Amino acid sequence: MAVSSIQLGQVWRNDADGQDYLVTKVYSEVFTQYAMLRPAGISAPDAPTVRIKVAKTPQGAGLPGYTFTQEGSF
Repeated sequence: MAVSSIQLGQVWRNDADGQDYLVTKVYSEVFTQYAMLRPAGISAPDAPTVRIKVAKTPQGAGLPGYTFTQEGSF
């Protein structure tokens, strides 16, 4: 699912395991944009992070393997 842009605080659900992830950082390296995600149910100091390359399409931006949702259960 595409959104107009990836922003801090958005919740994305992993399509493989159904777990919700929170966007904690969005940054660019040369011509590529990345989002850092952490599991939404774990406090920040203890959380492992995942780096995902942002996929941009004419419809907007998305995270491959993740679905945008704000109705997460965390």
